[in-house]
Amino acid sequence: MTVYQRPAGATAPAVVIAHGFAGSRQLMEAYSLTLARAGYVVMAFDFEGHGRNPTPMSGDVTRIDGTTRLLMRETGRVIDAALAWPGVDGRVALLGHSMASDIIVRQAIADRRVSATVAISMFSEAVTATDPPNLLIVSGEWEATLRQNALRNVRLAEPSAVEGATVGDPSAGTGRRAAVGPGVEHVGVLYSTTALQEARTWLDAAFGRVSSGPVSASGGPIVLLLLGIVVLGWPLSRLLPRGEIEPSRLSLRTFLIVVALPATVTPVLLRFVDTRFLPVLVADYLAVHLFVYGVLSLVLLAWCRIRIGPIAWIPALALAAWGIVVFGGALDRYVASFWPIAARLPIVAAIAVGALPCMLADSLVTEGGRAALWRRFAARAAFIASLGAAVALDFQRLFFLLIIIPVIVLFFTIFGLMGGWVGRRTGSPAAAGVALGLTLAWAIGVSFPMFAPG
Repeated sequence: MTVYQRPAGATAPAVVIAHGFAGSRQLMEAYSLTLARAGYVVMAFDFEGHGRNPTPMSGDVTRIDGTTRLLMRETGRVIDAALAWPGVDGRVALLGHSMASDIIVRQAIADRRVSATVAISMFSEAVTATDPPNLLIVSGEWEATLRQNALRNVRLAEPSAVEGATVGDPSAGTGRRAAVGPGVEHVGVLYSTTALQEARTWLDAAFGRVSSGPVSASGGPIVLLLLGIVVLGWPLSRLLPRGEIEPSRLSLRTFLIVVALPATVTPVLLRFVDTRFLPVLVADYLAVHLFVYGVLSLVLLAWCRIRIGPIAWIPALALAAWGIVVFGGALDRYVASFWPIAARLPIVAAIAVGALPCMLADSLVTEGGRAALWRRFAARAAFIASLGAAVALDFQRLFFLLIIIPVIVLFFTIFGLMGGWVGRRTGSPAAAGVALGLTLAWAIGVSFPMFAPG
């Protein structure tokens, strides 16, 4: 748990802040800083199985009395710690995003010590006309379904309620409001200054306070920092030794076979395989999917006389270090946990067994970044489509993969770009493949929640 508190402030209410699935307390820092600067005592924590919390998630993720109930108990323990913290005046509010929105709504209903609730990108079936007390629901403008759900929940208390209008009386505990962060989606809402102001104003109304202090505006600078690290990779790649060997060119027929066959066969084959072997939620399936997909692709490429060839190890390790240490270090400080605790290192290693052949095959299919743009796009789109097909074939077991697919898209966009720079410079597709395989394994191993069934 991280505590944000003015060093010599008067006593104030506590705000317990919870992150969403596969997130960590860093992801909520804009809210933590904004509310702490307004005088609140803020406690942000990593749920079990997330970030640097060494205790894995457990229970049945499909049942309210399973994992949800255990995460509620954990939230309750943080509330206990918050109310015992020096400088807290005995009052507490909850704020949570996405998965945590349901957790905090249910906890606020069950725990009468909670005076106000801020649910960001909320999906919860627990809201009633009167509970939880003082509920603010914040959605991103581009979250159409969640916006409709937010308004529907507010209308439980007042059927004529409209978006952006407060119903009830926050000072009496009966307040309800559906607010919108303009121009943002599920992640952008965590950095929206409008959403941050809505949260601060709502808590002030609930606690009878008038707050001041700056609202965090870190979203833009964080994007610029990460973009700068990516862009800086291009001139640095020009310092690598130039390769003289041209990567093997794939005929159109070979390309289509190597792209289409693994994407079709892998999800069908794994539909009948029990892939639960790692203490981490659905990442074990993803590791096996990567392995089968990559091995099938490499076998097909070898059949077409396209082989891995020599690996330029210095460029490979340099790109991996740039992705994991430099880009990952910025992510860990400003976005979400990227440095693994000891328990995650074997998970990263196990995922690398699958990620390396998959990314090596990807580097050969894309000719080390020299293939036509449409081919690079088609190769990555086929892999993502294969994950979508896997979810469709076994939705109950793999529905959490839907949450991670946008991360895979982002990975290909960012690291695929840098891998192309290295591959074109060195003439070694395998160098880019090794680097991307190590980086992908690291990213999955540190972000998926650790999980112990039972």
